[in-house]
Amino acid sequence: MNTLLSSPLAPLLARLFDAAEAATAPALADMSASERDRLLHSRTEYLTLYTRLKDLWLPVSRETGTLLYMLVRSSGARAIVEFGTSFGISTLHLAAALRDNGGGQLISSEFEPGKVQRARAHLAEAGLDDLVEIRQGDALQTLSDDLPGAINLVLLDGAKALYADILDLLEDRLAPGALIVADNADDAPDYLARVRAPGSGYLSVAVGDDVELSMRLA
Repeated sequence: MNTLLSSPLAPLLARLFDAAEAATAPALADMSASERDRLLHSRTEYLTLYTRLKDLWLPVSRETGTLLYMLVRSSGARAIVEFGTSFGISTLHLAAALRDNGGGQLISSEFEPGKVQRARAHLAEAGLDDLVEIRQGDALQTLSDDLPGAINLVLLDGAKALYADILDLLEDRLAPGALIVADNADDAPDYLARVRAPGSGYLSVAVGDDVELSMRLA
């Protein structure tokens, strides 16, 4: 059986993607483009932006969700770290792949309490909550310790200005060949420059319009 394509997860994901696509973003209506861009790239005011976006879904695309499942399955990953749970759509894809790999551990971090509550409910509905620990708070603290000794896959999908900082926290624990998926990576130029630099220890390539896929070489 394929967990991703079976009940209860498949109908749940269909419902969640439909809800995300139908949702509006009133928090952005009174924010100028320049203000949004400033907050998006700030390493000190990112909590201000994401507090204002607390009701916004911010999901991965359907295609990226499928890609996440495929990467976890094909790599045999058993230890995953996710930065940015939101309402749990990406988390569900990752956890489904862990289930089909025979088990494992997914540690995810989310700042907004309401999103943590909703994501946990979605995981329970899908029967995947036993595989996932969601840590509530600023990921610079929640992902700073008590992590698996050999992380196989990382999803970066939180505050874009922190992608490089989160990589710093996790780098020593990345297993050789570990995969790092950065969503909306064009909004994280410092991170892109790092993983694409010759001699960086990563092999990196753009996938589609907004995802950077990197592999830890050593």
